[in-house]
Amino acid sequence: MKIELKKVRQLSLLAAGVFAGLLNQAGAQIRGAGQEATILSAKQGTVIELPGFLTEKMPLINYEKVVLPGPQYIISDDPEYIREPEAVALKEAVMPGAVRLYVYNVNGIKEPEEIDRKITAVIKNTGSSDMHIRMLKYSSQKPSSNYFQIGKQGLADYFASKGESVIRTVKPGQVIAIDEKLEKNIVKYNELVHGFYEFVIDQPAEVAVVQTAPSTPGPEAFKKLKTVISSRHSNAGRGLFGVSNYQVFTEGVFDTKNGVAQVMLADGKNDPWVEGRDASTGKRAKLAGNYGVMYNIEMKWKSTDGKGLALLTWNSRSADNKWCNGMAASMVVSQGKFKEGIVKLPSDRLITKGAPEAILIQVFPPAGNGEEQTIRLTYSPPGASCLPTPLIFVPVDIK
Repeated sequence: MKIELKKVRQLSLLAAGVFAGLLNQAGAQIRGAGQEATILSAKQGTVIELPGFLTEKMPLINYEKVVLPGPQYIISDDPEYIREPEAVALKEAVMPGAVRLYVYNVNGIKEPEEIDRKITAVIKNTGSSDMHIRMLKYSSQKPSSNYFQIGKQGLADYFASKGESVIRTVKPGQVIAIDEKLEKNIVKYNELVHGFYEFVIDQPAEVAVVQTAPSTPGPEAFKKLKTVISSRHSNAGRGLFGVSNYQVFTEGVFDTKNGVAQVMLADGKNDPWVEGRDASTGKRAKLAGNYGVMYNIEMKWKSTDGKGLALLTWNSRSADNKWCNGMAASMVVSQGKFKEGIVKLPSDRLITKGAPEAILIQVFPPAGNGEEQTIRLTYSPPGASCLPTPLIFVPVDIK
């Protein structure tokens, strides 16, 4: 996964006059009717060009986060590239209840030659009675070296998933594959395995991610391998983390008369990284990027000047280094000009590169009587893309 951070100033919403001064200073203004027309004529999710508009210095909308009850959350992304032919990349104990597992690992075997591998996730019943497991959400991508596509589609599939009614039974001490697709996939060198699962169990268990030969069942490999490979401390992280879901409330009521502003999530400063524990080392773990954490965002807004509100995003870190040259994400957005639902960002191409490119997420018309409205978004930091993902709110004159 890719994470690039810069210092981001925290600004609150100010009175209209001061706010306008900040906008002038930052250059964050729609430049004439042409750019506004570009926004309003675009299809949802498409890339548009707004020369001279995009900047990280746009005023920030303050927010509060509440940790919501959620599943026990496990991520396997450190080491991202598994360099040993036969290896356990993650092993964590979980209690009865809901579990979210994010698998983000690459076949890194190239010495003495590149070889095909299997990367799979397994679960062992460590309880004394039969364990029952049912999938609540499921997203499994075919291994690929196109990390952007996997990250974007994986999130979209997770958001769309309705779960399964099938209940599997696991005997005490038995190990089974969590995802049969991973058992069948052949992973070539440098290909990414991306699995995103949420399931419920009724016995204590052990969850593991294993790399092995394509012909070896994952449960058999897990039984033979006794140790977990070392963390490289250079990727997002691995372990069991204490936060899986946030409720985000923006401060006050946003008024279109105050001009352009942005919500900044997953920047590591205004929105710190969640923490947990890596069982294999017994040490504290940090999830740099908050990948796999779900943000349920609510923003109240009104229009005292009769304008609507366009929601945009862009790849704000494209200039940082070669690893940030593209961004691809997915999000759930509430009703506006376009219907409520999942939006791929972008929808008309694989990635957005950087300024002057922006992506149109939604356009929200003003209420006829100027009443308050609520925008709702579901966001999770997109794997393979640099962070943060700015959410820019732009007042527009909807005719």
